[in-house]
Amino acid sequence: MSSITDSGAGSNARAAVGRRAFLAGSATAAAAAAILVSGGAILCPREAWGYETKALAPDTMRSLVRMARDIYPHDRLPDRVYAVAMKVQDEAAAGDAKLKEMYEAGMAKLDKLAKAKHASPYAEVGWEADRVRLLHEIEADPFFQKVRGGLVTGIYNNKEVWPLFGYEGESASKGGYIARGFNDIEWL
Repeated sequence: MSSITDSGAGSNARAAVGRRAFLAGSATAAAAAAILVSGGAILCPREAWGYETKALAPDTMRSLVRMARDIYPHDRLPDRVYAVAMKVQDEAAAGDAKLKEMYEAGMAKLDKLAKAKHASPYAEVGWEADRVRLLHEIEADPFFQKVRGGLVTGIYNNKEVWPLFGYEGESASKGGYIARGFNDIEWL
């Protein structure tokens, strides 16, 4: 990658930003602005969905959706998939005051860390790499582990996303994998 430099005499070389890094950062910043908070709900007009929160503050849910995408980044998945995964955790928090406090306090801590390093709350930090560095700083925290653990099933057990990953689902009801062409090893 070539660096960008000023043509003037005695100028210092500036850090290079490649086209891909610029576009990825721009898309991430645009996506952060795409999820809005309105009253007791988070909205995504670009994808035409909304979710009324049950227990967590809408700003907390918006940040949790951003956090979910940063933990398990899949460009093919719309934000709605991440919101649905976090909806399960919001509903669990509605029935458990300690869990609700963990989410609210954990996100407040993450926002405080983001403000100290980037002068903005976590969901508004523009570069994905900067947000991931923030997440690495709290990865041992029970809050982070709870969110990450819930996302495994929240995202990957969602049958709507299986085709996007090329997964056809369970095979037992279809006679197993062997009888469906998966035993074809002509390359061997």
